[in-house]
Amino acid sequence: MDGLDAIVALLVATIRAATPLALAAVGELVTEKSGVLNLGVEGMMLVGAVAAFATAVATGSLALALLAAIIAGMLVALLFAVMTLSLMSNQVATGLALTIFGIGLSAFVGKDFIGIPIESLESVYVPWLSDLPLVGPVLFSQDPLVYASVALTFAVSWFLYRTRPGLVVRAVGENHSAAHAIGYPVIGIRYLCVLFGGAMSGLAGAYLSLAYTPMWVENMTAGRGWIALALVVFATWKPGRVLLGAYLFGGVTIIQLHAQGLGVEVSSHILSMLPYLATIVVLVLISRDQTKIRLNAPACIGKVFRPDH
Repeated sequence: MDGLDAIVALLVATIRAATPLALAAVGELVTEKSGVLNLGVEGMMLVGAVAAFATAVATGSLALALLAAIIAGMLVALLFAVMTLSLMSNQVATGLALTIFGIGLSAFVGKDFIGIPIESLESVYVPWLSDLPLVGPVLFSQDPLVYASVALTFAVSWFLYRTRPGLVVRAVGENHSAAHAIGYPVIGIRYLCVLFGGAMSGLAGAYLSLAYTPMWVENMTAGRGWIALALVVFATWKPGRVLLGAYLFGGVTIIQLHAQGLGVEVSSHILSMLPYLATIVVLVLISRDQTKIRLNAPACIGKVFRPDH
């Protein structure tokens, strides 16, 4: 493999590794913008992954598999929403429980699908453009979910900062009492945002089992849900920065894999730690600037809203 081919392979792999992070993080960003902190992203991704794979095996339709992943993610998110928004349980504890639930449920459902091969999500071919050197394979030969992740990021940014409903979502996250006082249905808005976050997490899980590694492996998210949560903070709750952060972390993931393949004389366990070590380092650096966090973080995030008060 010559130098150009190696660069192309690295860039393509980085984009593919970043896609599930971007999908899950953008969904969580909308959830947090409404004032809800859902730590169950990892669990929703796993449920979406197994739902997509099981549907693909049963029907042979990848479109139905993606739909199943979205519905599965929304159902798990609905469980979280009922617990936290209607029954007013602690959001942090409920989110952690949701992740544990998702890990167990996906392992139980997926035990009969281990080792079953399926056809992966095919890449898009754009006549002439896909054949261009370097940019062709990188920009014009990706699978549909890669392009969907970029489009959804820009759509969420436009929705939050260019539309009235987006302004309402941000208002609910900043001051739910004031939003309620002027007549906005705070709980209803938060339900919708949590469901959207669940749908995106389910879609991110589906990408893993249908495109990234087209198979079912127990706990195949391998901590990506937690990285997606960190990305939201890393991006200071800005959709565009979430996408850039996803590509950054995707690059770190791929570089450590290439380093192992090149025989770098470092323990493979240490190299495997690099994406998570990078996550910790970034969060530590960001947490030093408390002013920036206070200015960008939704003021009511994680706080219980009681309409009677």
